Order: sequence, then C-alpha cells, then structure tokens
Amino acid sequence: MSAQDFSKLAVLFPDEVVTHSYVQDITLPGVDGAPSAGTFALITLDNGLDHRRPSTLGPNTLVEFGTVLETQRERAARGEIQGVGVTGKPFFLAAGADLSAVKSLKDPEAALWMAQLGHDVYSTLNEMGVPSFVFINGVALGGGLEIALNANYRTVSTGAGALALPEAFLGLVPGWGGVYLLPRLIGPDNAVQVMIENSLSNNRTLSGPAACKLGIADAMFEPADFIEQSLNWAARVLAGAETPSRPNAVADPLSEDNSAAWDAAVVRARKFVEAKTSNAAPAPAKVIELLEKGKNWTKAESFAAEDDALAELMATPQFKDTVYAFLDLVQKRAKKPAGAPDPKLARPVTKVGVVGAGLMAGQFALLFARQLKVPVVMTDISQERVDKGVAYVHGEVDKLLAKGRISQDGANRTKALVTGSATKDVFADADFVIEAVFEELAVKKRVFAEVEAIVSPECILATNTSSLSVTAMAEDLKHPERLVGFHFFNPVAVMPLLEIVRAPRTDDAALATAFATAKALRKTAVLVKDAAAFVVNRVLLRLMAEVSAAFDEGTDAHTADTALRPMGLPMTPFNLLAMVGIPVAQHVTESLHAAFGDRFHVSANQQALIDAGKKGLWETAADGTQEIPADTLALLTFGDTPSTGEELLLRTQDALAEEIGLMLEEGVVAGPEDIDLCMILGAGWPMHLGGITPYLDRVGASQRINGKLFHPAA
Repeated sequence: MSAQDFSKLAVLFPDEVVTHSYVQDITLPGVDGAPSAGTFALITLDNGLDHRRPSTLGPNTLVEFGTVLETQRERAARGEIQGVGVTGKPFFLAAGADLSAVKSLKDPEAALWMAQLGHDVYSTLNEMGVPSFVFINGVALGGGLEIALNANYRTVSTGAGALALPEAFLGLVPGWGGVYLLPRLIGPDNAVQVMIENSLSNNRTLSGPAACKLGIADAMFEPADFIEQSLNWAARVLAGAETPSRPNAVADPLSEDNSAAWDAAVVRARKFVEAKTSNAAPAPAKVIELLEKGKNWTKAESFAAEDDALAELMATPQFKDTVYAFLDLVQKRAKKPAGAPDPKLARPVTKVGVVGAGLMAGQFALLFARQLKVPVVMTDISQERVDKGVAYVHGEVDKLLAKGRISQDGANRTKALVTGSATKDVFADADFVIEAVFEELAVKKRVFAEVEAIVSPECILATNTSSLSVTAMAEDLKHPERLVGFHFFNPVAVMPLLEIVRAPRTDDAALATAFATAKALRKTAVLVKDAAAFVVNRVLLRLMAEVSAAFDEGTDAHTADTALRPMGLPMTPFNLLAMVGIPVAQHVTESLHAAFGDRFHVSANQQALIDAGKKGLWETAADGTQEIPADTLALLTFGDTPSTGEELLLRTQDALAEEIGLMLEEGVVAGPEDIDLCMILGAGWPMHLGGITPYLDRVGASQRINGKLFHPAA
C-alpha cells in the first residue's frame, strides 16, 4: 500500500500538530582516498515547535513521512541516491505516537488503520532499495525508537536520553515492529528488559550509551558533531569499509540454543509481570504473547498480529484509563500544579541546610547537591554523626560514579558541595532549610525554634513530616508564614512525588519557592492542605487499616494479603507493611486514628509484633512461598468473624471511596485528579487503572458510598 491510501485516517485529525519530513541531499565524503560515496538523502523530522515540545507521530505525520520515503525509494531505483537517513530536530528523534490522536480513535476499524499505517510507513524505510540509516540524536520513545529498529543501520548520540519502548506501561504493545525486530537485534533477554522490565518500572528509559551497549545502535558519537560523524560512518558502511558488529543479534530464533534462550526470556517476563501487576493489566500479557509466538512467525505474520493487538488494546478501558493517567495527569496536570502561586514570587536558593545526618537526611543532601548544584550543609547533635552522614553521601556519589551515572568531575563537584557541622550557625546564610529529624512534634518545634534564631527572615523552613501538623509546628515561630511541608517519598532519589503542604499562615513567596525548588529537583509537586497524613499516606493507611482489621477479625493471612490482587498493586499489604516498617505504619495510623477516629483501625496484632521486635509477618521459604512462623503466630490473637477475599476487596474499595470523598470535602487537594496523581507517583498506583478515583467509579464504590461519581462526565 501507499501512505496516501491512509488519507481517510489522516483527515480525521485536522488539528494534529504535524511533524514534517524535510529532505536534504548530502554528498557523502570519500573513504580512504576514494571518491565520494555518493548522494545521501537525509530526512529530518521536525514539528516546528521549540526544543521543549517533542515531535510526535500522528496520522498526518505518518502519511507525510511515508510519502517522502516512497519518493526516496523511487529516487534510489533511478540511481539518484545511494543511501537514506532519518534524524530529528535538536534533542528529539520522535517521542512516539501522538497519544492525543490515538485516544480519540473510537472506531475499531480506524484503530486498525492506525496500526497498519505505522507498519506500512516503517516497512518502506526497511525496503528502500539502498541502505537506510537512523541517526538517534535525542529522545526516541515507542514509535520513535521503532523508526530506528526498522532501518538497516543505527547510530546514537552519547547525549541522547530517554530511549524506550514504553507501550506495556501505556496499555499498548510496541506495534510498529518492535516486538518482532528488537529481540532479533539485541536478543530476547535484552528485549524483555526494554519492553517489559524497563517499561513497568516507572517507564525507565535508556541513555544513548546504554542503548549502544545493548546493541540497539551500531555506533555512537558525541553530540557536538553527531550528524557529521554519523554521515561519515554511513559513508564507510556504504563503501564497505565498515561492517557493524552485532554480538547480541539472533539470526535464527529456532536454533536449539536460541530457542531455549527465547523460552527462558518469556518465562522471566511472565514472572516479572506477575510480580508487578498481579496479571491485572492486559497490555504486558499481550506483549509477552506476541514475543512468545513471534519466535515462530515470519515478519509479515508478526506485523499482522501486532496490528490486531494494537487495535484490540486501543478499545480497552485500561488503555483509556492509562491515557488519562499518563497524558492528562503525569504529562499535563503535573506540569501546572493546581493552586500553585505565581512562580515569579519564588526566592533564589543558593544554599541549603539539612537538619539531621541520618539516612533520610543523607538522601536529601545528595539530591539537593546533585540537582541544585548549590552548597548543602548537614547538622546533627555530634560531630561523629555529622561525619557519618557526610561519609554516607560521599559513598553514594562513589556508587553513582562506579555505575557510570556521574562523571569523575561531577562526582568531585558533588562531594565538595556537601559538608557538615555540629552547630546550626552554618545555616546563617542558607536560603532553604529542611528538617529530617524524629517524627515527633515537640522535637520538630524545638528544631525550628533553634533554626529560626539563626537564619534570615527570608529563609524558607521546610518539614518532611509524613503525618504531623505543619500548622502546629509553625504556631510558635516568629515568621510562621515561611514554613512549608515538603514531604518526600522513599527512596528520595527515585520517587517522583513531593507533597507540598500549605499551612493557614504560609505565604505565597514561601510556597512559590517550594514549588520552584521541587521543579529544580525534578520532582512533581502537588499542593495539599495541612491535614493529617496529607494524601498518599492517608489513602494507603486507610487501605492497610481495612486489611489489618480483617486479619485481626479472623481472616486467614493469605486471604487478607491477596484479596486486593485485582487492583494490581505493586506490593501486597503485608509486604508493604514490612518494607515501610511496622513501627512507622503503626505510628502514622495512631495519628490518623487520633484525627479521624475508628475509620483507622489501630491493630493490636501489629503492636504485638512491634513489642516482640518482629520486622514483618511473613517468613519467605526458598521456593518463594510465605508463611507465618510459629513463634510469630503465637503472639497474635484473632476474632471469629473472618472475611472472604471478595468481601475484603469490596470493603476496601468502599473504604477508599469514603476516605477520598471526605478528603475532597475537606479541600485537602483541588480535585480528584490530584489524588490520582499523588497515588500514581507516590504509591505506585497502577497506570492501567487510570488513577484511584476512576477505578472506584468503575467498580461502583463511589456511587455506593458517596451517591455520585468522582468523574461524572467520564
């Protein structure tokens, strides 16, 4: 087919921001003294927007790209060009399919056209009649990376970031050749890493060097002269002076060794998806199915199956929910936080103080030093503790250096920025001071009183409390208007969410500075009202309270721990309890019980575990099964009103609908979208569920408990 045959699809999107295909003929240099290798047609994909707006691939874009490729194929047949290359505007190859366009496809036939269009266009690139190249100069996500996979050869810039096939994360499959081509290019095990493990691990991406190491690219060059060096390399390939080495490539998946490796990769993928999603999301399972069957398929058979899979998944409610979660929340609402003051009110932050030198304080110091690149000074009650805290930060920098995630120069600079002192006098010229001390109101109030006596009146004071009242912390301060809640999630370097808490007397300048600092730290900030446990911990602890109450009432431990599997949560309640720490969870639950009463069940069994020094409920056997050790079981007491798994799931759904309804009535956040965003980024709430409030609408809990939907127009 011709790309123009898909014009019936393109006309459905008159408002698409088209990424145009600009062609430039380049005379390739000669190789080793030989004459020029000939004329090379270089196609640059560019949407004409500034460098912050990535190029995307909608139907009109693909029709134009396909038409340009067909023209180059005709030129190649006439002998006018000896090679074809594709690259992108600065910093971007392409950020994949235009999700705004894809989500609007209501007609199953139109969804199938979209899938077929991508395959048709990309297949042209693979069958030009002359060698085809893609020069990956920047972001290459989903369909953007699949452009490269369909070419004969690939180069990548050392400065390129965000290379990925995130479709399983987004509710789709790599449907423009990725599932077939990637495992044959880099091996099935590596392909599982890219398509499944990275995708379902908060949409992790590859750097240019990492992609080259896997074998996605054949050569790598520095950003400054990337296109020039790529063209020189292409000239060498065309002249026969360069033959790429592809040690991970799989020429014959059906050979004995390759077949066994392929099957093992499929098994590993299934185990990973089970652990991550409890098999509640359809897209990862479909990727694995295509990978498994694709071992025996021809390219045409696999591409046809990819078309059908894409069309099928685009029609699922999970895809619609994922697009809401990813596009409307993570990509849009996160960039314009509801209720945030004018950024122009923010004060500059040129030095940061951290009160405390423990593990959390060390994570803060490292994050601030790496991202803000300003001096960070830690304090504690003794020089020994301070030295230990600074040593921890330096050790973490060394780990980053060993992993190649920071240069030697960057490591030296970061270490030099982090210092410590046993006296708070070092905060005198700080612009931002955050505490990381024991979670007790009296302790935090004393710390802020000491700091306020030293810092300037303009210095912002921040608390990382997870449940205590910011208002109460501020009540004795001379300048309560400059105190904000700045609640990170653990591990600090990884979790993207920051709950920024505004107390009644917090002023706009302090709040604006907090939001600007969060942005500089590359965190997503959500404004929350000063209410016990804010958003994430309040919702999670309500969930945990229902499970622990059911357990205390006599529900079997395995039933209680697995009842919520249909939610596809990343961790079971009892395993989450062990990870957070039973004393921490109990402490926060007690705070919530004090604030809100019996909705938050304080478990006597959890207290018994704490008193006995137990770290968790389960003991994991060598085969992965979990049981309660006899000595732990002996500590526990149970009622005689057990629940079934179905009853506990329903009970928990209703409890969450009630709690979130109350939070919205209290004005804890501006709207249900902010609760969804907080749970996705702060608690790992599954993207395919679209956020917690659409899920509660869909299962009927919102209507049962509140008499209305959180999203009535949905």
